[in-house]
Amino acid sequence: MIRIFLSYVLPLILPTAGYIAWVWYCRKRAAKTGAEAPAITRGGLFWSIIVGVVLVGAGLAWVAITQGAGPGEGGYQSPRMEDGRIIPPQFK
Repeated sequence: MIRIFLSYVLPLILPTAGYIAWVWYCRKRAAKTGAEAPAITRGGLFWSIIVGVVLVGAGLAWVAITQGAGPGEGGYQSPRMEDGRIIPPQFK
């Protein structure tokens, strides 16, 4: 479950949360100085979601390239029965 959160959910949420936090900070600062406060816009949300999708794609590409065994390496041993016990499947 944590792998799904770190691979999919966090990269999608992080840019949007950063954008909303930036707008919140700018509004607080504008309230202190009397300047015009920025608003959350559709464009900002759109680009934060696009950045999140790019981060998910980059993260999944990185995991695919750096993890796992290469082609032809290792061997899969299917589950089998030995002495009345079921031996679970494994990679050698």
